[in-house]
Amino acid sequence: MKKLLFLSIALLSLASCSNDDDTKVEIPTVGATLSASVGGANQPNQVYLDLSSQESKSVNRTTWDFGFSTGAEFRVILNGSLKMAVKKLATSDITLPQTSDPSVLAIGGGNAASNGYVDNPTGVLEGAGAGIGTAIAEISATDDDNKVYLVNLGLAISTKQPGVGSVEVDGEARGWKKVRILRSGNGYKIQYADLNSATFTEKTISKDAAYNFSYFSLTSGATVSVEPEKVKWDLNFTTFTNYVNMGQGEVTYGYADFITTNLKGGTKVYQVLVTDAITYAGFTKASVVEANFTASVTDQRIIGANWRNGGGPGSLPSIRTDRFYVVKDTAGNYYKVKFLTMTNDAGVRGNTTLEYAILN
Repeated sequence: MKKLLFLSIALLSLASCSNDDDTKVEIPTVGATLSASVGGANQPNQVYLDLSSQESKSVNRTTWDFGFSTGAEFRVILNGSLKMAVKKLATSDITLPQTSDPSVLAIGGGNAASNGYVDNPTGVLEGAGAGIGTAIAEISATDDDNKVYLVNLGLAISTKQPGVGSVEVDGEARGWKKVRILRSGNGYKIQYADLNSATFTEKTISKDAAYNFSYFSLTSGATVSVEPEKVKWDLNFTTFTNYVNMGQGEVTYGYADFITTNLKGGTKVYQVLVTDAITYAGFTKASVVEANFTASVTDQRIIGANWRNGGGPGSLPSIRTDRFYVVKDTAGNYYKVKFLTMTNDAGVRGNTTLEYAILN
């Protein structure tokens, strides 16, 4: 058991990188720091953190397009960090020509969550569509039941320099594909092509039970390494496609500086509001309320964007200092976590610092 750990997430600016290597940082003394690159104000990378080992993994978010569940179910997720979206077509014949559909958007106040074009942001895979579960229906054992999907590949990573304290995460549109997914034994088979093509590429994807998902890139035509093994990460820093209610029902909305928890791997979390009686410094293992973890069993967004103020006209986002989080990792260890900053000394966004301590 480690006694006290401080984690500094220095979100360093990277022009263009894709690093899928695990980085283990040895912490020789109490109060040391760990840095992980999210890539600055364009936020090009997704970063996975493991609190118990102080390991991080940074992956460029254009590395993958689809994640194939490795569990008993046959479910496929979209890369929501790129604002991907899909629409189920009436045909199971991928050789038929298709046309792009501007209504198939991952974000925007006019795109109702009930359209079912994106995965439900809770991270729960099960559901019959219409904004519940995965946007792609569960892959059937009967091939003819698996329809073709029109795929909006979302937005590339921006290379524009935003103003101080702001972010610029969305670049040019990545285009369209048509995709059909089938079962292949205990794995999957993906067929994909350009919209007008009468031929298609077909690849098989295997399940690996050590991971939550097997990830596939349409660009490389191969499986790629994204998440660490499912017992080796707790928190993911990423851009994110969420649902929000703007007064007329839930719509899809894109977030920067978003944090999800490893729901499928078993990480749990809850939020604690600071009071005169409850402080971060005074919070011990005896203070943990097990029942408070319940919501995080079915929602990966408990931290989400709740750790920061969103800003508004004349004000920039900032840290919320009135709260901290309790995390229970996949091995049953407990931690308290608080966020200290979200900019560097020059006010540049994408430089988040958090502190955490194991609870003994």
